[in-house]
Amino acid sequence: MTASSTGPSPAPAGHPAPAHTATTSEPPPGAVGTARPRLEGTAKVTGAVRYAADEPASDLAHGWVVTSTVTRGRIREIDTSTALAMPGVLGVIDHRNAPRLDLEAGPFFGPDGGLHLLQSDEIPHSGRPIALVVAETPEQARAAGMALRVTYDEEPYDVDFRLEHPDARPATSFFGEDATVGDVDTELAASTVVVDERYVTPEVHGAAMEPHTATAWWQDGRLQIIDSNQGPFMVAMTVATLFRLEPKHVRVRSAHVGGGFGSKSGACGPQLVLAVMAATVLDRPVRVTLTRNQVFQTVSMRPATDQRVRIGADADGRLRAIDHTAAFEVSRIADYLENCTELTNTLYAARAIRTRRTAVPVDILPPFSVRGPGATPGSFALESAMDEVAERLRMDPLELRLRNEPSVGPVSGLPFSRRNLIACLTEGARRFGWAARDHRPRRRKEGHLLVGTGTAVASFGAGALPSTASITAETDGTFTVAVGASDIGTGARTALTAVAADALRVPPERIRLLIADSDLGPAWGAGGSRGTTSWSWAITEAAAQLRSRPGGAALPLTVSCDTTESLGRLPLMERHSYSAVFGKVTVDPATGEVRVRRLLGMFAVGRVINPLLARSQLAGGMIMGLSMALHEEGVRDRATGRHVNTDLAGYHIAAHADVPDIEADFVPDYEPGDPSGIKGLGEIGTVSTAAAIANAVWHATGRRQRTLPIRLDRVLEAHPPNRCHEPAG
Repeated sequence: MTASSTGPSPAPAGHPAPAHTATTSEPPPGAVGTARPRLEGTAKVTGAVRYAADEPASDLAHGWVVTSTVTRGRIREIDTSTALAMPGVLGVIDHRNAPRLDLEAGPFFGPDGGLHLLQSDEIPHSGRPIALVVAETPEQARAAGMALRVTYDEEPYDVDFRLEHPDARPATSFFGEDATVGDVDTELAASTVVVDERYVTPEVHGAAMEPHTATAWWQDGRLQIIDSNQGPFMVAMTVATLFRLEPKHVRVRSAHVGGGFGSKSGACGPQLVLAVMAATVLDRPVRVTLTRNQVFQTVSMRPATDQRVRIGADADGRLRAIDHTAAFEVSRIADYLENCTELTNTLYAARAIRTRRTAVPVDILPPFSVRGPGATPGSFALESAMDEVAERLRMDPLELRLRNEPSVGPVSGLPFSRRNLIACLTEGARRFGWAARDHRPRRRKEGHLLVGTGTAVASFGAGALPSTASITAETDGTFTVAVGASDIGTGARTALTAVAADALRVPPERIRLLIADSDLGPAWGAGGSRGTTSWSWAITEAAAQLRSRPGGAALPLTVSCDTTESLGRLPLMERHSYSAVFGKVTVDPATGEVRVRRLLGMFAVGRVINPLLARSQLAGGMIMGLSMALHEEGVRDRATGRHVNTDLAGYHIAAHADVPDIEADFVPDYEPGDPSGIKGLGEIGTVSTAAAIANAVWHATGRRQRTLPIRLDRVLEAHPPNRCHEPAG
């Protein structure tokens, strides 16, 4: 879009003054800070919204993904004769005839072999796409795909992830270095209490409701794409790089997304790479939709982690040392960083802090970001260990956390832009009734059930990343706001409309918002809890430019801005959102069943744009944390190296019914570095919830759970109390 443009004629005579000349000093009611239902809500619940698989296309063909049945090896032969002779089949694309890709392509962590599909006969992991069968109908494509005959030369594989793996190596520091502050070993030796424990989390999948879908076709020399993703502009750039195209020749749209949780972020999914290949080879529109099973096999997941945490403290609870070593699995064909030590570097004051991140290459699908990457499994380890320190000191775990509040970044030494964790803790404790808690374990019972409560805190990086936006003052007094945002079900349309109305000093009804199109210009995706902050910053800057224009200018009038320069002027500070989560559980020691009775979360997330949608996001995040704590576990068969629970029957996720009482609320907060005062809140709800629940399970049972999920067999007691004679307490 141009920096500025004018229409062919001024506003019609008698037309009201252009809205951009409004002089109201305060935003009108109904903008930022007011609870409003999402703009597309009615359309969604009535089925009017079209997701990626719903968009109509003429002359559409359908692709079926064929995946490997071995974990590692090479393809000896693919016999396509039967499949090609079947009704409706248009072609089979495999490593012998697929378009050649740029094998150096990879948007974040260097060359990504997960994107380099159908480029060789190599099978680097189970479920690797090895062919795409294209036919006139989805049923014909599937039938032909099942008829494809493939033989392999199998090779030994290794999926045995562990901290002591012989191939373990220091993780690549894509952002943030490993930390060493003070003398950890000396401080540990001088500590009154030392906790030294291991904490393990499994592979976790995004499990979004909408399976991944892409439709690709060529039109007037441009590659047109409709895809389910979390950042159309970044996906368009990745496609252009992979297929050696000029960026201007690729357009990606992603109007509505049925959840992502990281599984649709990053570069692009296998469905898109294969759809573009097929559209190029066959010269017609092709749609590729993954089945639920294929999503689990071919789409990135959170890697398993194995973490050792050592914490030393004095008798009064002051921390002397924190030593956090975090190992995580990576694929041999792509690098990645699961930054589990992020919270260790910023949450607590200690004389000495040491963090180490270790990557363990194994023969798996390349992992990627899922629901608070790094921070979420790292929080489980750190906050469980903090609870263990409190236990050994016989101290209130909430008091232990308050006693170790830092004044500056414990590792960076930088000032905090605004740190509001204490308010989250104290207000959450008041509402939860924490003061009445007996901090000794296994003291409270309801009949045969053991009752426990627990807490955990978290921070999550806040701030904005460079994005562009444009605003057009129209002749009818409305404004068209264009930004390459993505709404993955979070309500971004509604939030950004409020931000634009607030910035332009007009009612939201005068805003027309355009998003989810790579043609709208560079913009950060919906990831890292930085989407809304990045897009809002760009909108706010564009609005300020428009409002500064003198009145009487010819309409329509468009201004555009790029926030790269203004972000570069920000002073160097630690910028975070904060949370404190409190949980109440019951445990049946005879069956091992854990039930979460109550979750309460207090959050410092800057200025809240829409309290209704924000509470919904945070409650959903806490439910995801519960799901991680009690249910979610990607399981591999060690004999085959393949996932064994690749559906939502075997891979269980929590739902609202799993939490009878859930509350999310905010403490007053404001981010001084942001023109709107906002912070991201997409992932902070998830980060500390699993630790809070694990701590509550310890409080109920007196047994520490250091491996997630907290399954029945891990809680079951060999000799539970006699139900018939156990008094209620």
